[in-house]
Amino acid sequence: MAKQEAKTDLWVYDLLKEAGICLDPQGCSIKEVDEALKTASKKGTGNVGYPEYVGAVKDFLLVIEDKSDLSKHVKYNEKELICTETKSVTDYAVNGAYFYGKHLINNTHYKKIIAFGVSGNEKHHKITPLFINEREYCKVMPDVESFYIFNEENIDEYYTREVLGENTDLQKETTEILKFAKNLHEDLRNYGNLQDTQKPLVVSGILLALREIEKGSFNLEQLNGDDVDTDGNKIYAAIDKNLQRSKVSPTVKKDKLLTQFAVIRDTKILNEKNETLGKTPLKYYAEQIYDNIYKTIKYTKTAEDYLGRFYGEFMSYSGGDGQTLGIILTPKHITQLFCDLVDLKPDDVVLDPCCGTAGFLIAAMHNMLKKAKDDNQRENIRKNQLHGIELQPYMFTIATSNMIIRGDGKSNLVDEDFLRCKDSELQLKGATVGMMNPPYSQGSKANPSLYEISFVEHLLDSLAEDGKAIVIIPQSSLTGKTKDEQNYKESILKHHTLEGVITLSENTFFGVGVHTCIAIFTAHKPHPVNKECKFINFKNDGFKVAPHVGLIETEYAKDKKQHLLDVWFDRINAPIDFIVKSTIKPDDEWLHSFYYFNDEIPDENYFEQAITDYLTFEFEKVIISRKLNKVF
Repeated sequence: MAKQEAKTDLWVYDLLKEAGICLDPQGCSIKEVDEALKTASKKGTGNVGYPEYVGAVKDFLLVIEDKSDLSKHVKYNEKELICTETKSVTDYAVNGAYFYGKHLINNTHYKKIIAFGVSGNEKHHKITPLFINEREYCKVMPDVESFYIFNEENIDEYYTREVLGENTDLQKETTEILKFAKNLHEDLRNYGNLQDTQKPLVVSGILLALREIEKGSFNLEQLNGDDVDTDGNKIYAAIDKNLQRSKVSPTVKKDKLLTQFAVIRDTKILNEKNETLGKTPLKYYAEQIYDNIYKTIKYTKTAEDYLGRFYGEFMSYSGGDGQTLGIILTPKHITQLFCDLVDLKPDDVVLDPCCGTAGFLIAAMHNMLKKAKDDNQRENIRKNQLHGIELQPYMFTIATSNMIIRGDGKSNLVDEDFLRCKDSELQLKGATVGMMNPPYSQGSKANPSLYEISFVEHLLDSLAEDGKAIVIIPQSSLTGKTKDEQNYKESILKHHTLEGVITLSENTFFGVGVHTCIAIFTAHKPHPVNKECKFINFKNDGFKVAPHVGLIETEYAKDKKQHLLDVWFDRINAPIDFIVKSTIKPDDEWLHSFYYFNDEIPDENYFEQAITDYLTFEFEKVIISRKLNKVF
């Protein structure tokens, strides 16, 4: 182990340990690999040669070569290929990794090798993976921040998506779900003439009724289009039974739900046989939902909020009123990230006071159930540790149905106006974690209580002492653009502590046109004047917008998320373009862009690019000026 690389070697070891990967340093416990390395000298002498780390993950062989100097990361030849000359192989990380990868694929049985060139340190570094197969083909993959996506849990997905360029089973399933959502929306419109708010009610009501199939009290064959005992009556009765079975209480709550589901029983067109379908629209919807949604939700163990996804699809295709109502459904990767950022424990009590379709509560439930130590704790999580509030009656109905479908045991949701709830009464729930995506763009000088930051303060006031609040809100909420918002920020710091703010990608809510951030607070602890908050730039989150699909996760999203968590929990350092730590004032803009100042000396490439951009700008000005002179 070269002396100048010692610190880098130790840092790489820590990264591997964090990712749950065990590789051998300076040799290999796999006999055939160790034998092959006895002739792997990078100088081509046929003597022994060892990369920094090597070992197997499943049927992949991982090889790591590192350098402490970032300038020694990679060298390309005149054809823009990785240079294989001896000096390049010995002096550069990527070139050395490529050399070892080729040698091992020719001298072992391994046919899938991922070699890594690593340079720098924990704050400034580059990690470049190379995929090498039995034909000595080398594919340079995009840089990563860690080795997390190469552990046993993730490496097959990485190989499928990034090396083969194919969709995983989960991607295929998600694509099919989105396709079905579009088709179902059109069917609800064409055969049921339903309003926007009625469509998700029909879907969630049918899902509840389908749960009674397992109990023998309902089946699809019962839907025969009878004029007296209509299909709507049968589905409504099954919904009623399932709400009783789920022990939804008090009675007034169950009655509220049934009032919303009455659209299934009372809408005439849904209960009449359709000539095109040869059956009632309700039976057609029930059959389609059973095959395409119910089976997926019933057997999935992920925190995917499928019903929420359907609602989002319905609204997008209808041109919906979702934005005018301020309802913005939270993407599932954000609901899962919330659980990780607050390090959710199985004994936490979670409150979402603007729960929408209950995406946060579902994610929290699955996260806590995984960590629970026994069945008694799991039962208590389902029955007593998940609380939600929702103002809109139809959204409340969808959220309650979604929670029941996902097995919460007892849906502790209430149909109320959060801002009218007394914080002292909400504190009695003992919520240790508050998660929220409040209504957007509702506040004004005439009604400042509807500003997003007002919801944040009320949530903090409603939590138990030392409780954690994590919210996703527009970035503008933290700039204090109005006097009222500045006052809310000042009041928050007097009574609570801001831990940090994470700026998100502009595409997080793709199609909505709002730039958001995640803010994390500790409740009922006045903000110390000298406390340094964390401000993180997480715009590069590993997600991309795909045509006709929307926002999709690339394999690098897991790597980016893991890096974010490592930085947030102070497990690693990161450059200031990713994180800035700073004391704050109420009138500051609580965002990374406000505190960030690039004090690093730009390198030669940056200087050249800046000059190129400037000359291009000046050239375009001249061209445009000449065109305008010709026109006029």
